[in-house]
Amino acid sequence: MRAGSLAAVCLSEIPDEPLLGRNAAGVACLTRLPRLGELYKHHLERLAWADEMVAHHGLQRALTAADLESAHAAGHPSMIGGVEGLDFMEGKLERLEEAHQRGIRSAQLVHFTPNDIGDFQMGVVTHEGLTEFGAEVIRDCHRLGMIVDVAHATERTAKAAAKVSTRPLLLSHTALAGSKAMASSRLAARCVSPDHARAIAETGGAVGIWAIFADLDKYVEGLKEMADVIGVDHICVGTDQQVAPGALQDYAQWVNLIAAMLRGGFTSEEAGKISGGNYMRIFRAAVG
Repeated sequence: MRAGSLAAVCLSEIPDEPLLGRNAAGVACLTRLPRLGELYKHHLERLAWADEMVAHHGLQRALTAADLESAHAAGHPSMIGGVEGLDFMEGKLERLEEAHQRGIRSAQLVHFTPNDIGDFQMGVVTHEGLTEFGAEVIRDCHRLGMIVDVAHATERTAKAAAKVSTRPLLLSHTALAGSKAMASSRLAARCVSPDHARAIAETGGAVGIWAIFADLDKYVEGLKEMADVIGVDHICVGTDQQVAPGALQDYAQWVNLIAAMLRGGFTSEEAGKISGGNYMRIFRAAVG
């Protein structure tokens, strides 16, 4: 992180990780359904791992916007606690507050496992969008001070979330459907349409472009594809960086990413927005 001049990263735990495998195309997929309490147990284990990283490996937690500003000013590596899929809740809203108390500040509603919140891309549609419980979860995220991340959600779920939300939404990792710059088409089902992206932008939020591009110049083209649809104020660098093929395998490459943005036609102000400023705006509005 220091080599890449990176002050903070979103470190997300994956409650349904024990259930995941790869299909014939090498894409992550669900291999079985969870046992009762299994995902909650794994969630708690990953929270304990994050505690270990803070206690013994020099990372600090960013729990407020002021923490992020301090980390940036001091150049000290910090992490924003995230969770990729709220499947661990098992219908128990109090587990969301518990996660917040343990340092989680970004809550992705769905992942690969069916839950009672909403439908997910690459899954069977069972709810026809966001459920009433899902709406309640969003309202509780607002109450607690957590970013609502609609990555992996179907377009219908994401648009319903946008109607419920009173804070900017984040769609943390995707690309524009039909991207000419993306290295692989095997994850086309995880990309989003222009209307899907606009629904997020209209909340004041942002769409993160993941790093599944052949090189940094192609990645910048992917950023520009989305910027042409929703504007520079509503895009950011996506999560899920250590992927193959991928243009950002190491945090040290971030300085090269900024150089590629400038080389690709973004101004220094625009590069600043994409590399952290837009996310900071969302974090401040959602978390405080």
